[in-house]
Amino acid sequence: MYIEQGYKGKLGIWNAFILPVGFILLMTFNYFATKAFLDESGESTSEIMQTMIDQMGTLPFLAINLMVFVIGLIIVFIWVKFINGQSLTSFTTSRSRIDWKRIFTMFFIWAVFQGGMIFMTALNAPEDYVYNLQWDKFIPLVILSLLMFPFQTSFEEYLFRGQLLQGLGIATKSRAISWIVTSVLFGLMHAANPEVETLGPVVMVFYIGTGLLLGAMTLLDEGLELALGFHAANNITAALLMTSTWTAIQTDSVFIDMSEPTFAWTDTLSIFIGYPILLIILGKIYNWKNWKEKLFGRVLDRKEFFEKEGTNDPQSTPEF
Repeated sequence: MYIEQGYKGKLGIWNAFILPVGFILLMTFNYFATKAFLDESGESTSEIMQTMIDQMGTLPFLAINLMVFVIGLIIVFIWVKFINGQSLTSFTTSRSRIDWKRIFTMFFIWAVFQGGMIFMTALNAPEDYVYNLQWDKFIPLVILSLLMFPFQTSFEEYLFRGQLLQGLGIATKSRAISWIVTSVLFGLMHAANPEVETLGPVVMVFYIGTGLLLGAMTLLDEGLELALGFHAANNITAALLMTSTWTAIQTDSVFIDMSEPTFAWTDTLSIFIGYPILLIILGKIYNWKNWKEKLFGRVLDRKEFFEKEGTNDPQSTPEF
């Protein structure tokens, strides 16, 4: 009952929407402001990013971009803990404590799989990739990635699969609506990425599909742990092993993709086939049951939840 953990806050459910809606409005403003600037300047997002990287250096540019999410995650935690009055545990999982083993297991599984796929891709088409390993730049990149990317990915997870998923689920009493809406919004949040400008709107299928996967993980496993591990592994592995000159993340990675940017419908096979297979494997590992109910069932109302859990409703307990 992960969505129902949102009832454990002491304020009304309205407060679950303030930070996510504020962030979405900020990203919307950023998207249109950036588009207007690009139209006026005649430059592309990739060109502007490259100019900034040339001026600052690859690693400082990455650190500055990630610092925004460090601050964002701290704000989310402060809001949940001191304004909403919800514990970090109930904000993260329906279990009695956060399952760190789940986080690291998912991180390891996806990092190994994605890393293997990257190396296979580079070996199969060596003409499209430049071997770029420079230890003096790579080691600082590893340290920075391990320290800061988890803040970026955790911010997105706690905002979309945490506050917004719980808030929408409780407001609509529908797991399906909260799952689908948060996944679409998660995808649209990436609309200003240079990948969308380069590859076209079709690449949004990847972002929304990944949002659906992360939402399904959260609902089926009744906690954020697997989504936190997956998202961190995905971004860290990509940053360390393969980047290109037209992606949102540009680093001194092991390989640089020099191929012509394309995104065909065949590239969505990993989403429509690979992601469901991953969910089936995780379902076997963690013994998930009642998939239909967890993804499409009704969210309990407040009274039902606390009666089923056998605990006191914090809003019915007098405060002194």
